[in-house]
Amino acid sequence: MLTKTQTTETIGESAYRRIRSDIIFGALAPGQKLRLERVSESYGTSIPTLRELLTRMCAEGLIVAEGQRGFEVAPVSAADFRQVAELRLLLENHALEQSFAAGDLDWEGRVVSAHHKLGVMEKRMLEGQRQDQELWKQCDWGFHHSLISACGSDVLLAAHAAAYDRYLRYQMIAIVFRGEIAAREHQALLEAALVRDWNQAQKIMVSHIRGCVEHALKEDNAGLLGGQATFPHQESEQGVSKLGPERKLPKKPTKLAAAARRKARGR
Repeated sequence: MLTKTQTTETIGESAYRRIRSDIIFGALAPGQKLRLERVSESYGTSIPTLRELLTRMCAEGLIVAEGQRGFEVAPVSAADFRQVAELRLLLENHALEQSFAAGDLDWEGRVVSAHHKLGVMEKRMLEGQRQDQELWKQCDWGFHHSLISACGSDVLLAAHAAAYDRYLRYQMIAIVFRGEIAAREHQALLEAALVRDWNQAQKIMVSHIRGCVEHALKEDNAGLLGGQATFPHQESEQGVSKLGPERKLPKKPTKLAAAARRKARGR
């Protein structure tokens, strides 16, 4: 039987995961003011617990504290997207080297299995079946996580997961899918993993992540990402955990949220 403390912790962690998911997947729009009374009611938690959760997410870069005025969802910008992408690249490439060196047969199996799932979703996306984009991104996360899963450092994996989630938030806003280019890069990463060529894998990752950012910013005609800053032009074609169901907080739709929904529906 749960104690009162255990119940509070369980409710708090559940609210944390749901709020975090709604920020990453866009149900809570960038820059949206968070009214504590309304948010606490929507997510079923007390205001003191909610304050603790939002403060925790401030440290993760997902929430901004406004002093005495409360909290708001962190805004987005092209400059921040690039910085988040570089952080993910730094962590993932370091973890790749460690994981490739230590990976065993079980690790290979995880990588192959994760790539198969991602490949199925990419094939569906290429065929125009884009109604389940969260599952696609779940498979993308599963593959990239499998590549670094043998790195031997829980601290590194946790830091990478946090950076990946911030990166994923931008991808979900921009609805980024680079089609066959991304699929080929994922195939090349699989092949590099199976022969333990971490140097080649790191080169692919540079193209993969920076190429995604450049593509997103170039295609951001609606200004959803808050700017047009891009990486230097690349001549070569080569250069996100299921977080829970969407739970919308009642609000007036912002222009950003409305534009994101239209883009997601392909209108």
